[in-house]
Amino acid sequence: MQSAIEKQTISIILADDHSLVRDGIRALLEEESDLEVVGEVSNGKEAISIVKDKFPDILIIDIRMPKMGGIETVQLLNQEQIPIKCIILSMHDSEEYILKSVKAGANGYLLKDTDKTEFIKAIHTVNEGGKYFSGDISNVLVNNLLNPDKTSEAPQASKKEKDIPFDLTNKELKVLQLVLSGLTNKEISEKLQNSKRTIETHRFNLMKKMEVKNLIDLSKKAQEHNLV
Repeated sequence: MQSAIEKQTISIILADDHSLVRDGIRALLEEESDLEVVGEVSNGKEAISIVKDKFPDILIIDIRMPKMGGIETVQLLNQEQIPIKCIILSMHDSEEYILKSVKAGANGYLLKDTDKTEFIKAIHTVNEGGKYFSGDISNVLVNNLLNPDKTSEAPQASKKEKDIPFDLTNKELKVLQLVLSGLTNKEISEKLQNSKRTIETHRFNLMKKMEVKNLIDLSKKAQEHNLV
């Protein structure tokens, strides 16, 4: 009787170009008796190759990697009709990235600061044939479905985002404006209804993309490029 109700092991491939990220995810997943990481790769091309070799249940893949990113990888796997469920991991809750992932055939989209409970729930939901998107991301999808007229405007929105200096996303631009208005990470997280860790990640990305090391330089550069 015990074996009859025993959970079936879910096999997983991790694809991320940062080994520390893969190590962290592997450690998190291996605490669960029904989850098994059967392989790790550092780009999309390697992901396609290992998926074809090992036929795992789920591919957890970073959205941005060298050689081939997550969206393109998922799209190719679906075009080749390879039976694999895919969850895309990203630091960005940009509407453009989310909708592209859905169109590519992703079964889920999670932000990298997702906690363990939600991460595990997403894996089980997707493995059982469902879709799973983080709370903030679900709101983007719902708004898009409720306002179908926006779909025709998507290319313009995409272009506008690409025209922003330093390749900042719309969310990063919002965070930048709030940071320069003097708000703390906690105050920004409450205002944007994101976790404090998400805001810290956005802030780190801002400093890195704009190549500055402190708030004064950030403010100067933002003003030079008319970002505030």
